[in-house]
Amino acid sequence: MDGLNLVRRGAAAVLAGAVFGGLSTLTPGAGQVALVAAPRPAPERPKGKPKPKPRPKPERKPPPDCSRVKCLALTFDDGPAASTGELLDILAARHVKATFFLVGENVVQLAELVRREHAAGHELGDHSYTHADLGSASKKTVLSELTRTQDAIRRAVGVTPVLLRPPYGSTSKQLAKISRTMGMAQVLWTVDPLDWAHRDSEYVEKRVLKSVKPGYVVLMHDIHPTTVKAVPRIVDRLASEGYVFVTVSELYGGRLVPGREYGQTGRTMRPGDDSGATQGLP
Repeated sequence: MDGLNLVRRGAAAVLAGAVFGGLSTLTPGAGQVALVAAPRPAPERPKGKPKPKPRPKPERKPPPDCSRVKCLALTFDDGPAASTGELLDILAARHVKATFFLVGENVVQLAELVRREHAAGHELGDHSYTHADLGSASKKTVLSELTRTQDAIRRAVGVTPVLLRPPYGSTSKQLAKISRTMGMAQVLWTVDPLDWAHRDSEYVEKRVLKSVKPGYVVLMHDIHPTTVKAVPRIVDRLASEGYVFVTVSELYGGRLVPGREYGQTGRTMRPGDDSGATQGLP
């Protein structure tokens, strides 16, 4: 019996060695289950310590009451252009909001600048797609000029302008009807420093400072570097006199009526006004 037990024990030892030796050479396969360490539980919050609150979003200041303070709307036409970036830096450094009336084909070419304008809180308006004379154009042309510009701005920043500035100040009953249907008020101006004709920063500065009054709308062109260079002195001087810079919609308390023309008084601009009707292409 002892010999038989010894044989059995030897056979069992050989079999066990073969099995465990073979298992040690196997690599993990599709049918095998891997051991994964259990995730550590999150540390418990100390008793009595409140859960941190999410950071509140910064509140936007309400627009100033232009019936109580000296409001002024700075507006810039024909952009965006290469010089627009410098202007945006100037306005940002002084916490000034303005209104940009954009030419659609320029929006397509320089959409990033339009996004900067929008992100900084400036107001965007439609200034036609090719700087066309909308007052004398056919209905088909007017619709094309305005619709393409609206679409370009909407693609760039996701908003649809509610302001229209007809190039040259050229408007008509037809344009009033179309802009009313499209939900845009027509915005003209009350101060024109003729910066398109006088590429002289000092001239532009003096003309603006001489002409402004509370509630006025100032026309300038950010496509001209000479105009951009005049803006810091204009803003600093007027701010020292107590002026507050607002967008066009803020100037009118957000109550502009689509289709209607607005200057400082809301009346139709007449011959002899500084309407820029003889401005010519910049």
